[in-house]
Amino acid sequence: MHEDEKGSEQPAATGLTPNGADQEFLALERELTVLLRRARASQGEMAREVHPDLESAAYGLLVRLDECGGRRATELAAYIGVGKATMSRQLRALEELGLVAREPDPADGRAWLIALTEEGRRRVGRVRKARRGRYVRQLAHWPRQEVAELARLLNQLNGVMEK
Repeated sequence: MHEDEKGSEQPAATGLTPNGADQEFLALERELTVLLRRARASQGEMAREVHPDLESAAYGLLVRLDECGGRRATELAAYIGVGKATMSRQLRALEELGLVAREPDPADGRAWLIALTEEGRRRVGRVRKARRGRYVRQLAHWPRQEVAELARLLNQLNGVMEK
């Protein structure tokens, strides 16, 4: 507690709001909420650019396959954070669109890997290239080291959120 200019006791400045939340964490929550809302909208647009019938949630799955190659459905479900039934439904839809195919796992003949088809790789690559171009244009006035620092911090945040 401290006294104000009239001699009344006031709580000491702690960076906490009246309900006890740190200002920094409130700001973080606010900015992440805006970022996530925009990311969901953007993901829907990118999914439709890959294929007009593609569900927005499946875009991240296609990007993962583009970056990592063939993966088991269980690995993909764990990475995306969905159950087996949801993953099976999404993979079936992607197969029907001709964007992914199942291939035998060379490490275990009983298992299957999900991989992008050539058409899937071409479509996802085109959309990702356009997306990177947008980032370059939108952040052209940022110093490269700040872009790298933002990427590093987001990677660190994603790592913490994974646990």
